[in-house]
Order: sequence, then structure tokens, then C-alpha cells
Amino acid sequence: MSPLVHRIYIGTLISIVFLTTIFLLYKGIPYYSTPLEERFYHPDHNWFKPSGVFGHGLGIVGTLLILIGVLGYIAKKKYKFLHRFGRLKYWLEFHIFLCSLGPVMILFHTAFKFGGLVSVSFWSMVAVVASGVVGRFIYIQIPRTIEGRELSLHEVKAMKVNLEEILKGSYQLDEASQQSILEAATIKTGGGFFSQYFGDKRTIQQVKNVLHANRLTRPDIKKVVTLVQNEISLNHRIERLLTMQKLFKYWHVAHLPFALIMLIIMVIHVGVTLAFGYRWIF
Repeated sequence: MSPLVHRIYIGTLISIVFLTTIFLLYKGIPYYSTPLEERFYHPDHNWFKPSGVFGHGLGIVGTLLILIGVLGYIAKKKYKFLHRFGRLKYWLEFHIFLCSLGPVMILFHTAFKFGGLVSVSFWSMVAVVASGVVGRFIYIQIPRTIEGRELSLHEVKAMKVNLEEILKGSYQLDEASQQSILEAATIKTGGGFFSQYFGDKRTIQQVKNVLHANRLTRPDIKKVVTLVQNEISLNHRIERLLTMQKLFKYWHVAHLPFALIMLIIMVIHVGVTLAFGYRWIF
């Protein structure tokens, strides 16, 4: 999948969730904005109530979307025969899509009325969605292969080049200039995104100044600057990998229990619904 196609794919998924939410609000806002004690007399009550044709349908479809999203992604990671069916990152993105669209439908299925055991499942679902957003942010910070596999620390370090050897062998630089460039390439900016960004900008400018002082040609300056930028980028990736791997472990502690609670109560809710004889259109 090319970068352009991938952007269109992500944009389409986001648009579907957004437009579905807008459509459900548009269709049901007169009913949902009616006080609970007056909804029984609303002309659309039998349509939008949780056991109504529309409301019940939203619950069924939303539940199926969540189950497909969760079980499909777990299966993709677990079973090797699925490895040839697309990259893991695309499955993750589709998992996030289904597990965003599904909760939206379930929210409207409840008709914004929460209570009893179902409320525990609902708020667990909210916690799962919120933690999923955080998890997605952490996930994309971890360096990965083009297939989406997480890179090990050894693999990231193997991407580094021997910058010192290249500078000595290919460019006529004095010892002090070489040392200055090597220190610039390995310096740790620290701080947040903006301090790191502007720190890297200053570092690259310092490297350019050293290279200009050594009267290197413009093509050589560009090559050396690219090498230094790659070295700085890899150093940042190594730092990020170590930090994000720790955060990802802590994230699972929050995400998985809420997901299990949501799924268990969801199954109980469906079982009780069927036991009491509630049926949809079949």
C-alpha cells in the first residue's frame, strides 16, 4: 500500500466513524433530548428505545463490530497463516476503526440511559476506547519494520553507521572539527517535542558552520549533514524505544482488564436479553 493510498484508507475509516456519529445524532436527537420520563410518549419511542428495532439493531451491530475487531486482531497476531493477509499495522488500524465505530453504535443503543450492570460494561468500554487512543500514540512511537513488526534495540543500533570512520576517510577535516561533529551527532537534546526539535535544528546549524569553516563543497556538506541527521534520528529512536516499551507494558495493565470486563458483561447482557425473550427482526 503506497503512502497516498494509506492516507486515503485512514481518512476513509475516520470519515466513516465521524459521519456515522453525525447521522445517528441527526436521526435521534429529538428523541435523545427528550427527558427520560417523557420518552414513553414520544412517537419514535418504539424505534429508538434500546429494545426497539433501530436501537436494538445498533446494539447488535455495535457488538459484532467490537468482537470482529478484537478477535480479528488477536488472531492476526497469533496465527501464522494470517501473516500473508496484509501487514499487522493495517490490521491494527482496522481494529481501532471497528472498536471506535462499535462503541459509537452501542452508545446510541443505550439511548444515553445508563444503569445497573450494563453501566459497568459501558464505562469499561469508554475506558477501553480512551486507553486505546493512548495506546495508539505509544504504538506509533516504537520503531517498527515496514511490515509493522517491532524493532529490537539491537536492530535499531545496527542501523547506525561508523560516522567517525566516514569523516576520517572521505572528508578533509581537522581533528577538532571531526570531534565537534561527532559530539553533535551523539548529543541528547532531552525535553519535550519542541525543545528536541529546536535543539536538533541548532545542532545541524552548528555542524553546517563547522563544515563551511573547513571549506567543504556544497554536495559534501549536504552528505555530511544527512549522515548527522540520520545519526541524531537513530539516537532519538533508541531513546524512544526504551521509554515506549516500558510505557507499553504499563498500558496493557490498564487496557486489557477493562476490555475483559467489557466483553464479559457484554456477553452476560446478551445472554440475559435472549433469556427474557427479546428478539430483533428475526
